[in-house]
Amino acid sequence: MTEGMSLRERKKIQTRRLLWKTAVELFLERGYDQVSVAEVALAAEVSKMTVFNYMSSKEDLVLGPMQEHTGDAARAVRDRRPGESAVAAFRRDFMAALNAHDASVGMSDDPYVLQVRRLIQETPALLVRAHEYVRRAQTLLCEELAAAAEGADAELAPVVAAQLMSVRYAVHEYSHRRLFAGESAEDVLPGAVALAERAFALVEHGLGNYGSLPAAAE
Repeated sequence: MTEGMSLRERKKIQTRRLLWKTAVELFLERGYDQVSVAEVALAAEVSKMTVFNYMSSKEDLVLGPMQEHTGDAARAVRDRRPGESAVAAFRRDFMAALNAHDASVGMSDDPYVLQVRRLIQETPALLVRAHEYVRRAQTLLCEELAAAAEGADAELAPVVAAQLMSVRYAVHEYSHRRLFAGESAEDVLPGAVALAERAFALVEHGLGNYGSLPAAAE
C-alpha cells in the first residue's frame, strides 16, 4: 500500500493508523462517551491539535477507515471497462470485494473488526456519522452516473444510485447479522453471494412483477 510513497506520506499513514488503533482500544475498553480526544492524544503521545490535523471529529477516530471507502462505488463506475454498463461495473467491483472477505463490504470475521462494528451500532453519535458516510457514498455515485449520462438518463441517476447502494448495504447487513451470531465468513459468504446476485439481477433487469399478489381465484 505504501510502495512508491514519499517518507512524508508514509508517516502520515502511520500516524493515522496509530490514532485509529489507540482511540478504538480506549473506546472499547471504557466506552466511547467516557473517553475524550485529549485522552486519545495523550495515549498516542501526540498533541490534541495533531489529532484534529488528521481527524475532523471525535467520530472520525473510529470511522476513519469507513471514510476512506466512501468513493469506492463511484470509482468502480468511473473506471468501468469499454462497453461495460454501470451496473455491471458496480457488481463486478462489489463481488470481488465480497469474495476477498473485505471488511469494507461487511465480509470480515476478524474479532477486532466485529468489535468496532458493534461499537458503532451501539453508539448513537457514531451511528449518525456512519449514516452520513453512507449518504456521501451514494451522492458521489449519483454524481458519477449523472456525469456519464445524457438527458433523461441523467435524471434517473439518483434512482440508479439508490438501487445500487441499497444492494450493497442490504448484503452488508445480511452478512453482519450472521457474523455477529458467531458464524465464520467462509460459512456466510455463499449466502451473501447468492443474495447479491439475485439483488443485482433485479436492478439490472428491472423489478418487473416483483411483489405482485397472487391472482384472485375465480
